[in-house]
Amino acid sequence: MMRIGLFLLTNLAVLVVAGLILSILGVGSYHGAGGLNLTNLLMFCLVFGMAGSFVSLFMSKWIAKKTTGTQVIESPSNQAEQWLLTTVADLAQRSGIKMPEVGIFYSTQSNAFATGWNKNDALVAVSSGLLERMSADEVRAVLAHEIGHVANGDMVTLSLIQGVVNAFVMFFARIVGDFIDRAVFGRGDGEAPGLAYFAITMVLDIVFGILASAIVMWFSRYREYRADEAGARLAGKQNMINALLRLRDEQNLPDQMPKEMQALAIAEGQHQGFSFAALFHSHPSIEQRVEALQKLQVQ
Repeated sequence: MMRIGLFLLTNLAVLVVAGLILSILGVGSYHGAGGLNLTNLLMFCLVFGMAGSFVSLFMSKWIAKKTTGTQVIESPSNQAEQWLLTTVADLAQRSGIKMPEVGIFYSTQSNAFATGWNKNDALVAVSSGLLERMSADEVRAVLAHEIGHVANGDMVTLSLIQGVVNAFVMFFARIVGDFIDRAVFGRGDGEAPGLAYFAITMVLDIVFGILASAIVMWFSRYREYRADEAGARLAGKQNMINALLRLRDEQNLPDQMPKEMQALAIAEGQHQGFSFAALFHSHPSIEQRVEALQKLQVQ
């Protein structure tokens, strides 16, 4: 129920924000007597596409805490929590960013994630399973990987790419939907679009959205390589490799990371080699990541 509530709340926020922006800009209907008003349509799609991405970005820390049950360490209650805070503080300072919030979430699987709307207001969280089974050097490498995401500004860049992709998916779905409605169902100039137009547009939103997600997932995979490199430079290449191999060895453990958080996690779920489906994975395979690290000229 919580996830449904968060989904509805996020979408309500998007509608409110997008509606206000469109009103301020004075953007009217994109359906006119002579057909589609492409300028209004493009503005409508850009506002809704970008609003969806950036509302999610600004709410990302709050949503992450709620969906994963992350407990932020306000004051360390034991030596392990104190070590986590000290280690993250050191890595953040070396990366030139402000100290992020640090948290722990319950999961039998070793995992971690970073999120936040900018590099100086982030959250880094690790799973209880990771703390139980990884060595201190491996945990440090995982934390360095997550700090790398924050320092690289990956959350903002991914939101920008997702927003632009969303906008063009909406734009072309409505252009093609309008063409089909006129050519196949005979809607004439000046006639309001009917159910056929809206049904076609909804289907095209889904189809184009799936295809376009390959672009977003390409960047997601690219940023994992960059974060692995940051982890290697901050915590040692072999430690980063060892941490990744540990994640690979745990592939049969139950994955308790919420689906909406998997793209932010250090481990998405393992897959081998290349296939068409790999185009839609948010992470490269562990083997690909280890191979890239082995070629990296760093100790």
